[in-house]
Amino acid sequence: MFSTTKGAAAICVARLVDAGRLHYDDTVASHWPEFAAGGKERITVRQMMSHQAGLPYVDQVLPLADLLAVTPVVEALAAQTPVWEPGSTHGYHALTYGWLAGELVRRIDGRTLGTYFAEEVAGPLGLDFYIGLPESEESRVSTLETAPPPTDPAELAMMMRIMGPGTTGFKALTMNGSLLALGAADNPFNTRDLHATEMPAANGITNASSLARMYAATVGEVDGVRLLTRDAMRNASAEEVNGPDAALVADTRFGMGFMLNNELVPLLGPNAFGHAGAGGSLGQADPDTGVGYGYVMNQMHSGIAGDPRAVALNDAVRSCL
Repeated sequence: MFSTTKGAAAICVARLVDAGRLHYDDTVASHWPEFAAGGKERITVRQMMSHQAGLPYVDQVLPLADLLAVTPVVEALAAQTPVWEPGSTHGYHALTYGWLAGELVRRIDGRTLGTYFAEEVAGPLGLDFYIGLPESEESRVSTLETAPPPTDPAELAMMMRIMGPGTTGFKALTMNGSLLALGAADNPFNTRDLHATEMPAANGITNASSLARMYAATVGEVDGVRLLTRDAMRNASAEEVNGPDAALVADTRFGMGFMLNNELVPLLGPNAFGHAGAGGSLGQADPDTGVGYGYVMNQMHSGIAGDPRAVALNDAVRSCL
């Protein structure tokens, strides 16, 4: 479900904050000392989680094998000098967000983010949801069907603004070209290797009911399980940035890793929070109504966000409340 995975990663970090093991205003380097290299010693967890850290990609083009191994890309991020002055703007960390959040969780908890999620979130709620898919589940995964190329001139122009050669968006969404290593004819997200790794920004695998159940447990109890206290939920979903995005060339609005309701990603209500993903998937929670919502697909839509299928479902749910 691509970037819809980011909401699960945000929940893991928010739980550590909720437990007092981490604070959003901590420097990242206070938990991950190597991260201080390249002038990053003052970057806070708050900046990292709201796409302000200036690390939407690394300058070197890493082999795909290094991304799958995780440790090499984490080390590259620790060594990287920020692309912009941290805190001066925000820009979507399309892939790096997950490795940054994942290493922060590992440094604090000792478990990888995928293991933490499995044991602390998916297990207690009985979710069919994985960040790092066990081989035993591989045969159950639907094949992603690539979106047809856009034909609308306005959509084509927008895609070129975001994904044109050399743009920040291209570098962020492809990890500076690393994810193109298999060639245009292949989709690495259909491979066992990419399913098995932990890429907490982009490779979560689940179904709609599990996604909805996870979000419902952030705003209320689900079979006796609540993932976040009310205060933790409010802190994680409070607006941190809102405005032009340095990577997506559109206005984006974020809390602590969660997308918030705006024109690009319309949610169920003004206080709803969640995350959309490439191709059309969407997970969210609405604290005003107590609704948890999940939509996933295997036929991809070509837009960056605002899939008409997800928008129509959103409207249908809203009309029932």
